[in-house]
Amino acid sequence: MSGPLAQYLRARRELVTPAAAGIPGTGNRRVPGLRREEVAFLAGVSSDYYVRLEQGRDRHPSEQVLLSIASALQLDEEATAYLLKLGTAPATPRRAPRRTEKVSAGIRTLITTWPLTPAYVQSRYLDSLAANRLAVALSPFNAPGHNGILAAFLEPEVRALYVDWEAMTARVVPYLRSVAGADVDDPRLVELVGELSVRSERFRTLWARQDVKQKSTGTSVLQHPQVGRLELHYEKLLIPGDAGQTLVTFHAEPGSESEQRLRLLATLDSPLDRSPGSATGTTLDGAAPVPPA
Repeated sequence: MSGPLAQYLRARRELVTPAAAGIPGTGNRRVPGLRREEVAFLAGVSSDYYVRLEQGRDRHPSEQVLLSIASALQLDEEATAYLLKLGTAPATPRRAPRRTEKVSAGIRTLITTWPLTPAYVQSRYLDSLAANRLAVALSPFNAPGHNGILAAFLEPEVRALYVDWEAMTARVVPYLRSVAGADVDDPRLVELVGELSVRSERFRTLWARQDVKQKSTGTSVLQHPQVGRLELHYEKLLIPGDAGQTLVTFHAEPGSESEQRLRLLATLDSPLDRSPGSATGTTLDGAAPVPPA
């Protein structure tokens, strides 16, 4: 069975058209994208060697070779970095026993002091670890006990909430692959990808593209059932440490209608999550969130 590097090379090769690569038209083609020998030619390596890479028979190419292939496949900087990680990752990474993730007391206290700023903390795999009241009022799926990417694809309420649901889901899948990195065999990632692949055709299509993009800022357009349309800017800030936790915040443009509606939302009773381990105080803690679009 081929490994992550081989799978990534095949997926990305199929997304590059001959015209984009400067290859003259050659009539009917039996494969989407480029042929293996065409990638090999563009990268300056032998066809036989490139075939071995795609078949998983050579899993440790040099950095120079990987950079040449990245250029041939027209990968951007982030996708190239991901390719290099796949090419240098050990076949069976040593993994420490999984421990229950906790959010520091300082971060939990911090987000409770933001009454008009929805904020939550998510794990590397988009499990919510803590959320303030306004984040839960924005969407109950931001509360601990939920997972952001599962909610994005499987919960009808999330699809109704996001005006640009198609674009949002097209961004969250590359984000997950980016933050997961080369450790594609991590049990939590395997669990998430397995469930989503079975239950969502759209996820299967997006995951098969092998796109990598860690977008950390942008705008979400929501149609909230209580206060109406909200245009909110989001920021995703990596919390220092080895756990890969991220602080996600939302804010409206000062003086905008969205800010007024966000203030109104803050005065309403929020639908607190009642799953085991969640609390009903100002800060909710547990173990995840709707991804920002």
